Formats: sequence, structure tokens, C-alpha cells
Amino acid sequence: MVDDSETSGSFTLGGALDDIRAFCAVVEFGSISAAARELRETKGGVSRRISRLESRLGAALLARTPRAVSATEEGLLFHTKAREALGLLEDATEGARASRSEPQGNLRVTAPVDMGIDLLPALVVRFRALHPQIRIELLITDTALDLAANRIDLALRASADDLPDMNYRASSIADFRMRLYASPSYLEAHGVPAVPSDLTHHSLASCREMEGPAPLVLTDPRGKRSEISARPDLRASDYSSLARLLAAGGGIGVLPSLIARPFLDDQRLVPVLADYALSEGRLYAITLSGLEAPARVRVFRDFLREALAH
Repeated sequence: MVDDSETSGSFTLGGALDDIRAFCAVVEFGSISAAARELRETKGGVSRRISRLESRLGAALLARTPRAVSATEEGLLFHTKAREALGLLEDATEGARASRSEPQGNLRVTAPVDMGIDLLPALVVRFRALHPQIRIELLITDTALDLAANRIDLALRASADDLPDMNYRASSIADFRMRLYASPSYLEAHGVPAVPSDLTHHSLASCREMEGPAPLVLTDPRGKRSEISARPDLRASDYSSLARLLAAGGGIGVLPSLIARPFLDDQRLVPVLADYALSEGRLYAITLSGLEAPARVRVFRDFLREALAH
């Protein structure tokens, strides 16, 4: 019995895809028996598929005689269009399968401004040198964009705490520490702090938007805590801007070690009170959950994990 939903209104594929393949095989191999051998089905099974397809279409596709079958005029026209559609479907299927095993295609990545300005560009260029077949689009914003709604493959997000529950998969990329940094020129001009209390005699720069003193809690290697209350002379809305203020000689400030890394590499910044730590955090790669990530996402995630581990 044919489902009413398949006979009323326009034709829908429903479960007819294999029936269409069976019909095309009969036309191309010249008989139901040959098509059945090719499809590894019984002759009766193929015949039922053809009858079911004809019923759905409301048209006779094959002219049957005791000795042979041949396509009707409607069958020939349907075969031409169906074969083309099946070819496109097979190409799409192979493309989807290839995306899971071959790193290629478009990679859409979002990251906060802190990482997108100084840290990511050099890493993306290095990654592209290894995988030129992957095209990368960066969306640099502090807005937490929804991955599905914005067709994002991977989002980089940093947190000092565990990430909240979400409908996405979070993978740890790198750990980082909050440290004090300053430019060599500033320290040369104003001296190098030896203990946390020396910070009260220095110009401080902060990423915080709050007014008033910003308490700094530093922990030495033995676990002893020192709390310093100081009023920042400079403030920035993000850590990347703060790093540039510090590199320009703006004072001493707190940066995540990942953000400070490019400035340390070219000696625009140096650590201050290097034996003291403020807090720790973790960088995560967020990807769509419930699906195995495409190869292009996996290799980029693995590349970041390795590059940021050193």
C-alpha cells in the first residue's frame, strides 16, 4: 500500500532513493536480472522497487515483455534527470566523507579581540603554510557568537573557571597564567620591583573598566599571598590594547601569558616579579557537539594545541 503522503501533492523522495537507483540500473544494464546482480538484490526485489516508483510518479517507466524490458519515453526522460541528480548526490556524499578525513575547505574561526590582534595572525599564517588547501576566515569579536547560527567551525574562548554547560564541545587548548609585565625602557627608567609592595611606587596600567583602586593578589612560590591596592594610571578595554600600552612604556600591568607571548618574543615586554603568580586560566576550542569534527577543524585545533604548548 502506498503512503498517502507520497501520492498527494508533489512527489517527494521519501524512501524512493534506492528505487530510483534500481530503475537507473535496469535502464543501463538492459534487464531486471542484470540490474539485480549489480545491486546484489533479488529480481523480485528490483521489480517491486520499479513498481513502487511508477506508482509514486503515476507514470509507466518501463515497457515489459516476457523477453525484455525497455524504457518508455517517460522513463527515458526520467532516467536522464535522475542519473544527473544521483551523480550530484554521490559527489555531495563523497565531499562530506572527504571533509572528515581530508583537511580542506573553508574554516570559519572566531576569537576575542585579545587573541585576534596579536596572537592569532602569526599562527594562522604558519598553519596555512602547512595546509594551503584550507581557507580561513577570522571573526574577531568579544561577542560570544553562536556557532550554529553564524556557521562557525571553531571558537576560541578563555576562562579562569570551568566553562558553563553548552550545546557545544569544548576542548582544552592551552593553560595560561596572569603575570605582571612592563617594557624594558620603563624598568630602566623607574627601576625593577623586587617585592610586591614596590608596585605602589610605580605607574600601573589595567584592563579593568572599574574606577578606583584595583587590588592585586600575588602568590609567591611558597604560597604566601600579598595583596596590593593601587590606582591604575592607564586603563584599556582589552588585553591586547593593554599590552601595547605597556610596550610603549606605560607602566606595569597584568596580562595573560598567551597575550604577552608575542611581546616577549620580540623583547617589547619582560616579566615583572616573575616568581609571583596572580591567577590561572585555560583556553578552549569550542566546536559543534554531537558530530565528529571535520578534518580541517581537527588539524587546526591540534596545531593550536601544539603551537601554544611551547
